[in-house]
Amino acid sequence: MPVENSNIALHAENLTKTFGDFTAVDHISFEVKKGEIFGFLGANGAGKTTAMRMLSGLSIPTSGTATVAGFDVYTQAEKIKKNIGYMSQKFSLYGNLTVKENLDFFGGIYGVPRKKIKEKSSELLRQLHLEAEKNKLVSELPLGWKQKLAFSVAVFHEPQLVFLDEPTGGVDPVTRRQFWNMIYESSDRGVTIFVTTHYMDEAEYCDRVSIMVDGKIAALDTPANLKKQFGAANMDAVFYELARGAKRSD
Repeated sequence: MPVENSNIALHAENLTKTFGDFTAVDHISFEVKKGEIFGFLGANGAGKTTAMRMLSGLSIPTSGTATVAGFDVYTQAEKIKKNIGYMSQKFSLYGNLTVKENLDFFGGIYGVPRKKIKEKSSELLRQLHLEAEKNKLVSELPLGWKQKLAFSVAVFHEPQLVFLDEPTGGVDPVTRRQFWNMIYESSDRGVTIFVTTHYMDEAEYCDRVSIMVDGKIAALDTPANLKKQFGAANMDAVFYELARGAKRSD
């Protein structure tokens, strides 16, 4: 059974991952509230992707504790996977399937009833203005449409929490803004958003932001409070102040 906590979507305490003598994630502790847009930032090599893999049930921690959607990362990884969505840094849909076939396929994987898949697919295609492209191969779509479709698939089964790993990488500013409108809409419906990004202007869109340096959480607060704490005009300056002391990189 899930752990009872009415307002917490994710809880980590001293979560650690080591590979031999290397500590990729070093005793991180934090919580994410339900419906929150939580930015998880860090330079390459900071440990954020390793942390995300543990939290999404893809990697077992070395030590520490964590629950996601109320389920334990050690003993209930499969239940976590059923209650989250995940959009990877690399495009995660099947290019050799059509738009409609991708929706049918992933809806089936997540256990959405066939009738509901049909209803939700029709609604989604209207929202994305992709009705005319539903029988087109995904590989033929522009990158911006691919990313918006991938996000829609990640939340298709109405998960409690969705992990987004660099979701707007490589897309133009207008499409990035449209993508964030989709994030806001999901958050308004109660979906918790856990997002990594290299774009510091996007950090401003988050309710709270954590910044990892060398496997540790070096700062965690609202963007406004972080800027005040570091006497910075923007999140770029905050990130630079913290990341310049990093001892490791990819």
